[in-house]
Amino acid sequence: MTRTLMTLKILLPFGVLAEKSRVSRIVAESPEGSFGLWPHRLDCVAALTPGILVYEIEAAGEVYVAVDQGVLIKTGLDVLVSVRNAFVGTDLGQLHETVQREFLELNERERSVRSVMAKMESGFIRRLVEFQHE
Repeated sequence: MTRTLMTLKILLPFGVLAEKSRVSRIVAESPEGSFGLWPHRLDCVAALTPGILVYEIEAAGEVYVAVDQGVLIKTGLDVLVSVRNAFVGTDLGQLHETVQREFLELNERERSVRSVMAKMESGFIRRLVEFQHE
């Protein structure tokens, strides 16, 4: 007897992070809390909050994915997860370190971009005021 298993595809804005078949279960986090998916669960759509998504493949065991906010869609045996950012790991400790390092780097880049944008906006406003006075 063959066991019914799911396929999982994790999408990022710039490409596919993972595409797995023979997934036996998935656990994800929504604003209402954690929930699990089994192959015969009804189809659903769920908003995802930042957290750990877990999926299990018989050969590999549990795999952890740190995800940013996004959406999960289950149709039949296909599960599609689309998130802004994600990191895969089999060890929660290493995954935690990776997430901290990447988000600290991301925060630094965001601060730099905000600074540049503020300078551009103030320059634009200054020129607009000068133009109105001419």
